[in-house]
Amino acid sequence: MNRLLFEKRGDAVFLSHLDLMRVFQRAFKRAGILIWHSQGFSPRAYVSIALPLPVGMESRCEILDFEIEDGSVELSGLPARLNAVLPAGIRVLEAYESARKIKELTRLRAEVTLEYDSGVPKDAQKALAAFFARESIVITKRSKKGDKELDIKPLIFALSIAAVSETELRLACILSAQNPGLNPQLLAAAIETHLPDYKPDFARAGRTEALDEQENPFR
Repeated sequence: MNRLLFEKRGDAVFLSHLDLMRVFQRAFKRAGILIWHSQGFSPRAYVSIALPLPVGMESRCEILDFEIEDGSVELSGLPARLNAVLPAGIRVLEAYESARKIKELTRLRAEVTLEYDSGVPKDAQKALAAFFARESIVITKRSKKGDKELDIKPLIFALSIAAVSETELRLACILSAQNPGLNPQLLAAAIETHLPDYKPDFARAGRTEALDEQENPFR
């Protein structure tokens, strides 16, 4: 299997998962790279993006699988060819062969930045550290099927808190990637629910690295 590691940042974060797949299908075509197509009356270039990224979230570790039909294409040259035709905010970092299955991608390193317009509240860092050290952190997760309660603590494998500036705190964490996965934005939602005095005025989250069960980089 051929695989890309790419980032999605800036205005590109507002592209949906389906739009992103179409962007890459067009990019391969514009770059003159012939990839495998589905069969049938309406064949389409096959691309598969692992773990769909929530709209509005940045990532430096997105993964896309594809198959090249032209054996003469060098994978090492793909990033430059694709980046020349991809829109701003989407950049291919690596192209390589991989035998690893996506199910082996079990953890994600992520960051959540909490912004406070009037400055970080006194003792916020200490209070948040104590909160995330609890044995259970239950939140209400909303979905198309309705609301349900979810204990997110078992899905948090590591978490640290650091002051970035007088107005920002940053949570650096390792979270479950799938079955089930934990959206890092839910960490800010948990603070809002359980610690309203430390609710940030704005929170932004992003993925930084894909990991396997041993917390080694997944490729």
